[in-house]
Amino acid sequence: MNPSKTIILTIIIACQLMVILDASVMVTALPEIGRTLHMTTTQLTWVQNAYTLAFGGLLLLGARAGDILGRRRMFSVGIAIFTLASIMVGVAQSSEFLLLSRALQGLAAAIATPSTLALLSVSFVEAKERSKAIALYSAVAGAGGSVGLILGGLLTDFISWRVGMFINVPIGIALLLMVPRYLPETNKNQGQFDVMGALTSVIGMTSLVFGFVQAASSGWDAPVTLISLALGAAMLVAFVLIEARAKQPITPLRLFGNRQRSGAYLGRFLFVGGNFAIFFFVPQFLQNVLGFSSLEAGIAFLPFTTVMFGMMYAMPWLFARFGQLKVLLAGIAIAIIGTALLSRISVDAHYYPQMFFPLIVMGIGAGMVFSPFTTFGLAGVEPRDAGAASGLVNVAHQTGGSLGLAILITVFDAANRSGGTSKADFAHSASVSLTGSAIFLTAALVVVLVWFRPARQKVRRPGLEPDRDAA
Repeated sequence: MNPSKTIILTIIIACQLMVILDASVMVTALPEIGRTLHMTTTQLTWVQNAYTLAFGGLLLLGARAGDILGRRRMFSVGIAIFTLASIMVGVAQSSEFLLLSRALQGLAAAIATPSTLALLSVSFVEAKERSKAIALYSAVAGAGGSVGLILGGLLTDFISWRVGMFINVPIGIALLLMVPRYLPETNKNQGQFDVMGALTSVIGMTSLVFGFVQAASSGWDAPVTLISLALGAAMLVAFVLIEARAKQPITPLRLFGNRQRSGAYLGRFLFVGGNFAIFFFVPQFLQNVLGFSSLEAGIAFLPFTTVMFGMMYAMPWLFARFGQLKVLLAGIAIAIIGTALLSRISVDAHYYPQMFFPLIVMGIGAGMVFSPFTTFGLAGVEPRDAGAASGLVNVAHQTGGSLGLAILITVFDAANRSGGTSKADFAHSASVSLTGSAIFLTAALVVVLVWFRPARQKVRRPGLEPDRDAA
């Protein structure tokens, strides 16, 4: 790889690292953020959801902006906004300002992220070179999560959770200086922005999530809960109608005409809905119930993140030996077992072995799932829809995490009917919520079993021999 391409790859990977660090640094800092800004467990869900909803809801619009206005330009705009928003999060003195800043970060990620893979594809054309670049890109994504958990805990314990938000600032400034010099601009295409489609999808998902969160705090019969859920449903119906009529929709509905792809999107949505909540409840259980420090909570997650990252190296052999569908089914089943074991936590639990080994099992399962879901989500897509299909994979990931967490925080509050604040109350509610996570994963398994059965004869992996399950 020549020096100029090495620099280009470094820029692209640095952007990915910013996004990964931002998410993982927050995980171990949540309890301290709650204490500093006087936020309840329910309110803390919005620290994650404000980001993921804006990111997932505007991702396809961000991809379209890159096509029309130029990917290098939108990459720079996204990095600039993300850097500014990181500063805003770090200096936030109120929960409202923090959540606004997190939503702005999500918007920035939606602008910058679609351009990273597009620029990677344009810059690395030769197959072997591109494969190496994608492998490094994926490795940083996996390792960055583990580093962020520990770094966030370290900074929270010894300095302040706010410092963790400032990590992105020097990275962002360096990128803004390097991008005009080293990144090539892509061709600009004629097109239209499907603004109404983007707005209705974002408003719809945000209203649904808000409705579930309000149900946790105000009750299902509260007017604000009912209005939010009704508005969310109405906006999502409007979104479908708009996309059906738009000349250049951000989400071509024809992508859902393939049963296998639809199953991959829905299965991923449900799997992440259960998996994402674990990163919300477990760090708080470790700190609020077991008395871990923020740093110890970050280190405690290493069995999960390390094993999940390590599974990446076993996946090619597993695919060749068993086929992607069997690996996917086995991965979900293993994740269900790990989550069910973890849900048995109580106020008398010990990290080792009651949490240590379930986290390893969950990491193995999660490490087997995302690659097949991505492959099936892109299978059989026409070239004109490749960008939209890729975007839908990310949208399913982000929105699944948001809605799953919103539903499970409702379960968390319902499990604590007395409104108690003791360690035993928190442990019981967290246990019930993790049981809900296992139910989400089970639903994902059912979707794959049902949706994929008729399509098993049609699955092919581009450029490879037919899948064993497709033979």
